[in-house]
Amino acid sequence: MKRNHTMMQFFEWHLSADGNHWKRLAELAPELKAKGIDTVWIPPVTKAISNTDTGYGVYDLYDLGEFDQKGSVRTKYGSKQELVDAIAECQKNGIAVYVDLVMNHKAGADETEVFKVIEVDPNDRTKEISKPFEIEGWTKFTFPGRGDTYSSFKWNYEHFNGTDYDAKGKRSGVFRIAGENKTWNKNVDREFGNYDYLMFANIDYNHPDVRREMLNWGHWLIDTIQCDGFRLDAIKHINHEFIREFAGEMIRKRGQDFYIVGEFWHPSLDACRKFLDTVDYRIDLFDVSLHYKLHEASLQGRNFNLSSIFNDTLVQTHPTHAVTFVDNHDSQPHEALESWVADWFKPSAYALILLRKDGYPVVFYGDYYGIGGPEPVKGKQDILDRLLYARTNKAYGEQVDYFDHPNTIGWVRRGAKEFEGSGCAVVISNGDDGEKRMCVGQHHAGETWTDLTLSRKEQIKIGQDGWASFPVNGGGLSVWALPDAAAGQSSS
Repeated sequence: MKRNHTMMQFFEWHLSADGNHWKRLAELAPELKAKGIDTVWIPPVTKAISNTDTGYGVYDLYDLGEFDQKGSVRTKYGSKQELVDAIAECQKNGIAVYVDLVMNHKAGADETEVFKVIEVDPNDRTKEISKPFEIEGWTKFTFPGRGDTYSSFKWNYEHFNGTDYDAKGKRSGVFRIAGENKTWNKNVDREFGNYDYLMFANIDYNHPDVRREMLNWGHWLIDTIQCDGFRLDAIKHINHEFIREFAGEMIRKRGQDFYIVGEFWHPSLDACRKFLDTVDYRIDLFDVSLHYKLHEASLQGRNFNLSSIFNDTLVQTHPTHAVTFVDNHDSQPHEALESWVADWFKPSAYALILLRKDGYPVVFYGDYYGIGGPEPVKGKQDILDRLLYARTNKAYGEQVDYFDHPNTIGWVRRGAKEFEGSGCAVVISNGDDGEKRMCVGQHHAGETWTDLTLSRKEQIKIGQDGWASFPVNGGGLSVWALPDAAAGQSSS
């Protein structure tokens, strides 16, 4: 049996644009590994429209902070060499690195072009609201700072199927590019009739040259930075057939251990299931359904039925393909998909993803280190360190749930012989003080357990039959386990 795996999303939206983030990652790698983090998901590594852009306004896929373009050589996060060094340092410390890929659109074009479009209804992109007419669009990418290094492919309007700004008319809209074989791709999400178009110049995956170039780029990126996996951004807007092809190609190149997770931001479980079927389960998905359940629970307080927390979630129906998370850069305050899990419930939410057997949990940088920007949020490093310690050392073995009350739930992990002193009992309340009588197994009989969260000070002795009553504070969380030297150090 291997130790539990835990991912960290190693960025938040308001990171300082000082160009030092890759250096910070390299410096923190030993500490992260010691805390129980063995994979990191890093932000987009490619040159964006400026060196302050978070990376999703992607400009040049082949510029990793190497060429003087868009105002600087470096990206928001640093130079290409610093990126390569940081990945190598992580891997030296036993941390795998997953890179965020933005493949839906391009931004910051070098020149405009004149071409014909048809304007469509933004709320129903299948509905045309104009005849074909000419616009001047930002769709020509020549990459003057890079030239033909690594790739001679130059993008023009033929490689896109939509854009959102007419420089001639100085107005915005959703404009589908007209021409032979120019349509929205049908293998995308059906929101707004067809959700192929999201923003900027929308990449046309019906075009064979585009598909070939994007596959070549994926191969080049793996060879160049030697990463261990990808996080694919906004995949509900990209031809699902291409996602399947791309994932298959990358795994063939790098081997079966090359890991891919997709951001399919859809609360519908059926939509997620259909997508996984389409891509032949070659990638995992973030459990957006669970995120929204956690958010709802944090807003409703005692009115939320905790025993239903996993109903209709990906981790419940597809446990081996669910990447569980509490919050991320999109759900944080003031961002596009704001759905921030309230402060009081956040430790319990993390216990629900970190201390259970199913799902691949992610700890968000903003929750751990804090969030910057106009309204800073403090990090929760202390409680998250305790939960990470419990995940790394205690949360093993058979899981038994006690989801038998709307306001107080619990579960036990009975431990595994491979990990001495393992086993834990978790209790969560969204109402009053409570307790849960649970069986941790007769092999723990006579042991004295303490609360690793330090919320409760008493000691609980496990009965000869393996049962004990484990208390929890109202609106709180307790993680009961056998203390050891490492636990004592963690709690000091």
